[in-house]
Amino acid sequence: MRTITRLALIVFLLSLFSSQAQATEEITSRIYFNRAGMKILSGVANLTTGWMELPKNIILWRQKEENVLIKFIEGVMMGVFHTASRTASGAADLVTFWLPTFPSPNPAFIWEDFSQESEYFGWRMGR
Repeated sequence: MRTITRLALIVFLLSLFSSQAQATEEITSRIYFNRAGMKILSGVANLTTGWMELPKNIILWRQKEENVLIKFIEGVMMGVFHTASRTASGAADLVTFWLPTFPSPNPAFIWEDFSQESEYFGWRMGR
């Protein structure tokens, strides 16, 4: 009788852990596919709209500086830098979409916050 009780207890405990592992796996696969889809979308979008960083940065620097010549030169220089960075991060996101990380630029798309200067992060698992 004691052996049957022990065996029933072991089977019960194993069934508890297996259902939790299955639930965790289901949540993880859903998160994985959401992040992979987001990276594909942001990769394609940033590859095609990276050039919009140039006028965006000219406008942003025009609001920051007083001198007209400095506004334009700094805006063009930062615009070229951010254009190359957003386009390269879009290519990297598109190539590595299968890694469940978030897109590199912040904001993820250029049209999300046109008044914010773009930032680029390494591969991050959480925000």
